[in-house]
This record gives sequence, C-alpha cells and structure tokens, in this order.
Amino acid sequence: MTSPLPGAQRWLPAALLLFPLACKGPDAPQPTAPAATPEADAGSMPGSILATAKPADSEGTPPGSSTPRAAGNATAPSARAEPAVAPKSSEQAKGEAPPVPGVEPVDHLIHPDERHFAQLWKVTSGGENAEAYWSFAGDRLVLQRRNVDERILCDRIYATHPTTGKLEQLSDGRGATTCAYFLPGDTKVLFASTGGVHEECPPPPDLAQGYVWALHPEHDIYVKDLETGAVKALTQTWGYDAEATVSPKGDRIVFTSTRSGDLELWTCDLEGGDLRQVTNRPGYDGGAFFSHDGTKLVFRATVFDPAKEAEQIADYRRLLADWKVRPAAMEIFVCDVDGSNRRQITKLGQANWAPYFSPDDSRILFTSNHHVGARSRNFDIFSVDLEGNDLQTVTRFDGFDSFPMFSPDGRYVAFGSNRGGTQTGETNVYIARWRD
Repeated sequence: MTSPLPGAQRWLPAALLLFPLACKGPDAPQPTAPAATPEADAGSMPGSILATAKPADSEGTPPGSSTPRAAGNATAPSARAEPAVAPKSSEQAKGEAPPVPGVEPVDHLIHPDERHFAQLWKVTSGGENAEAYWSFAGDRLVLQRRNVDERILCDRIYATHPTTGKLEQLSDGRGATTCAYFLPGDTKVLFASTGGVHEECPPPPDLAQGYVWALHPEHDIYVKDLETGAVKALTQTWGYDAEATVSPKGDRIVFTSTRSGDLELWTCDLEGGDLRQVTNRPGYDGGAFFSHDGTKLVFRATVFDPAKEAEQIADYRRLLADWKVRPAAMEIFVCDVDGSNRRQITKLGQANWAPYFSPDDSRILFTSNHHVGARSRNFDIFSVDLEGNDLQTVTRFDGFDSFPMFSPDGRYVAFGSNRGGTQTGETNVYIARWRD
C-alpha cells in the first residue's frame, strides 16, 4: 500500500512504509525502541495464533517505473492552497451523531475545498493507525496500529468496542499483523499474521538493492472468533498470503498470494475452500475489494514501462525470488470476479492504490501522488468513474490521506490521515460524513 520513493524529507511516507499499498502490502522497517514481549502488552488475544508452523525461508519484490500519463479525459488537479480551517456550514452545525461511538468531532480539520466532507470525526489518537474497515452493521471499525511509545513495535489488529468505541486488541502480539476485515455477522474478524512463526517483529528488508518491501512468506490468514477467542488458520501454504477482504454479499474472500509463483489475486469461500486464481500476469496484483453487487474486483497492479518491460519484469522476478518487491508504478484496475474483462482504469503514473467502489459501483475512490510528483509523499484521495474519466480530488490535506472505505449504508467514509496529529509521523483514523 504505498508508493513512496526514498529520500523525501517530509514525513508522510512513514505511513506508507507502515501500511504498504493498502491492504495492501508487506511490512517495512520497524522503529527502534525498547524490546517488548507480547505478554507485556494490554488486551492481548488468548493463546497463540500458531496453527501450522511454516519452515523458515527467504524473502521477494516488483519493478518498474512509467511515465505519468493523463487518465482518460480526466485532468490532474492543479496546485493547491495550504490547508486552512473550514468554516462551519449550517449542515455541519447540526451535529449529526457519528456512526461509531466515542469518536471526537473535528470539523475544523476539514479543508475548505473538501466539499465531500459534511462532518468529520477522529477515531484514534497517537501512533500510526490505518486500514480501518467497517463491520457489516456499519457500527464498528477494525484496523491495524503500532505505537513505539506504547511498546507496540509492529502492526497489531484492533477493533472499536461496539458500545464505547474504545480500541480492543484482537491479535496476540506475536509477529506482524495486517489487513483485518469483519466477516458476515460481525462476530469474526480475519487478518494476516506472521505469528505462526515469528515471536517478535520480523526483520526489516535489506535496502542494499534499493528501496524494497519484504514479502514475509510467514504471512498466513487467520480468523478470530470475537465471542470465544478461538483462532483458526484460513490459509496454511508456505508463502505470502495476505491483503484479504470480504464481499459485501458475504460469500467470498479475495486475497493476494504467491502460491502460483507470482503475486496474484485469489478468491475462496468463507472457510478457505473453493480456491480460484483470479489474475495471472507478471507484476504485483493486490489490495483488492469487491463491488457491492459482488460481481467485480477493483485492485492496484504493477504497470511496466513498454520501453523497459523485459528489464523491469526480470528485476521483478529476481527480487520476488528473494521475497522482496520494489514499489513501482501502480495503477487501478477492474475485472470480473473470475478475472475476465480486466481493464486499466487510471493512467496517471506514480503510485495509485487503495481503491474502493462507491455505493452504487459507478465510481472508485483511490489514493495517489500523481498530482505532486514522483518524489513527493503527499498522497490524497481521488475519485474517478469506471472509464477513467471525471477525475475529482476528494482530500486536500498537505500530507497523507489514504485507505478510503464507504460504510455499508454509503453515508460515511473511513480513512487514514496525518491531519490533526500532535507528533511528526502520527497517522490516525477518521470518519467523514459523505455528501455528493
């Protein structure tokens, strides 16, 4: 889930390093802090998620870089003014109740040009929090977070309490976790974890080969029962299995896996059976979400430069063999759930990722830095139609905004942002009441 290029001085990329390309991807170098044991952390999950231990092995990565291009007839937004405090409208002043309890109203953090945000609430405070996804009932969020000050050195999974909104830790503190999602009924949550093998945080990638992400082959997908605390493995194949999301229809799961020898999309039923490979082209296909009618998938994929394709694919495969991937040019794609009718939606260049369908499946929200240049860490949320036209800017904060997801009723959008933080690098989860 990211796009960053090394070197930019602005902080924003830390969020990307932490949450690569939205469920969106492997983990990045961990911050330095005093060692912590899982038992020392509050709210840990009973027992270990160890299901079937995987053999120790190596690591992998993708390539590429392409020239920025215009998406369909869409015009990239022009330079923006510095963020300012938005005046309260009569609509905001109504003070509509938030969909999740215990959140803080922060309408003053809405940029004057963020016209789609009628109200804004802050869900988390402190540390690095992101990839917040709604329950099927639309009254809870599940997310991943870490906070060096709390001795949480790599991502763990949390959910908001249904009545208080306070964060409750769901994962047990072993290894690194990512990409959590509610299952139908909201009594179970799935997430990816290296905890079946790793006691502590997995090692960061070796950057001797340039800026790469580690694809931890220890990652498997687990399901936790929130009522009993029982945890079971949904996948048990050696290799990278992560980035799982669930169809709004409640019948299928889509996830990213290396089980075919490449980073491809797969679907399965809610028990992990009836496996079907969706994509089969070289490059990193990942971060997929279903359309609301369950017939399509939207995802981000590597786009190779035609003039350098052979060289870039060779680089991709070389790194993947070592369980690494090089973040490169990523664009948004849509296909049918069986992989047919695949088509590229954006042609913007840079990093375009974290896509999600609008409530009527006619548009796509996504994250991009195409508007500010390859070396910028200023990511905003955009909207585009399914032809790649009518590109609209949703967020205007001069920093990191990403991971948008509409609530089941289509009235709210959850997203992660650097806005309103008290420390450099702080990323929090927000809920915006949406207006067209």
